[in-house]
Parts: sequence; structure tokens; C-alpha cells
Amino acid sequence: MLESVDIELAGEPVRLYADRALYWPRRGRLMVADLHLGKADVFRRAGIGLPRGGTTHDLQRLDRLLAASGASALWVLGDVLHGPAPDAAWRESWVQWREAHRDIHVAALVGNHDRALAGAGLAIELLGEALDDPPFALRHEPALSPGLHVLCGHLHPCVGLPGLGARRWPAFWLREDLTVLPAFSAFTGGVAVAHGRTEGVAVCVEGTITLIGAHARR
Repeated sequence: MLESVDIELAGEPVRLYADRALYWPRRGRLMVADLHLGKADVFRRAGIGLPRGGTTHDLQRLDRLLAASGASALWVLGDVLHGPAPDAAWRESWVQWREAHRDIHVAALVGNHDRALAGAGLAIELLGEALDDPPFALRHEPALSPGLHVLCGHLHPCVGLPGLGARRWPAFWLREDLTVLPAFSAFTGGVAVAHGRTEGVAVCVEGTITLIGAHARR
């Protein structure tokens, strides 16, 4: 069973999964950010050694999340790709995964790395750069939207935890009018974020998720 916590954002019940996904029950929609398909291939072509199999592992995580949540849709909040979409191994893995999930509505906002997404042929509906679905405003990059709570990605938020060394862990950054999802891809860096009186984080550590800050006190 995948660990998760249930909270409310803008009065709307949502579920945050330790595997870095947000589920919106009223819409039956699982949301992730910064999938970055093909990132390892791009790095390897540049001479940077990264292990193979990252895309397969990420798709297996999506399998588990879809099964656990019962979602009928998967929406990516930008950066589906990391660059071009050549006939690489990750692409075949995606095509097979998409064929196995033909009943799932897969859609994506266009992120800053998604210049090749429109012509990639990945069977993903493109939602443009912004979409409002009250009480939420769906974006890739964080920017306040008056009257709506923004769900976005792009920053790859992470935090350090006492007693766990210098490593920083992926986290949901829970701000008053804006929630930044952690990067779904394992091959990403991160921006250190803080929490305080009106902000919180949900830290994802090796299959666990812990609320710290504002939401933990509710």
C-alpha cells in the first residue's frame, strides 16, 4: 500500500502520495510534475554517466499510483520531456505503457522543456500553458492567480531533515495560495524550500510522507 496523507487545499480534499503525486478525488485526476522523459538519454549523449532504466522505473511508479488512487486521468503539470523525443529506449517504454493504459486520460501542460512535445506522438492531450479548474489554477511555473489556488511544478522543491545527513528530500511545498509539486523524475536536482507559520511541506522520504508546518497543525 502506498503511503499518503489527506489534506485540503482551498477547501478541496486532495491526497498527497509519498511517491510524489497529488490525487484530486472530485475529478478522479492524478497529477504529477516534471516527468522529464528522456533526461538520462540527453545526459548520456553529453557524456554524463547516468544509469539506464530510469523511465521504466518511473512508469512502474505511475502504475502503482494509478492503481492505488483509482484515478481515471493522469495530468502532468509541465516538463513531460527533457528535450527532443528521438527513437530511444525510453520512448518505446512509454509507447508500451500508454498502450496498456488506453482507458486513462493522459494530458499535460506545456513546460519549458516541452518544445518537442506537440510533435512527439506520445498520445497525450496538450492543455496549453495554463488551465483554470476552480478552485485550482494549473500551471507549470509558480505564479499567483487571484481567487484560485495554484498547483504547479518547475522548481523541484526539496528539504533537508535533522538526523538524515546533508541529503535533501523531494517535498510538496504547501504555500497559502500555491502548492508546488515535487519533481516526479528521479533524475532531477532541487531547490531548497522553507516552511513557517503560513507555509508547510510534505516531505517524501523512501516511501514515507510527513507533513511539517502549517498543514501539520490543522
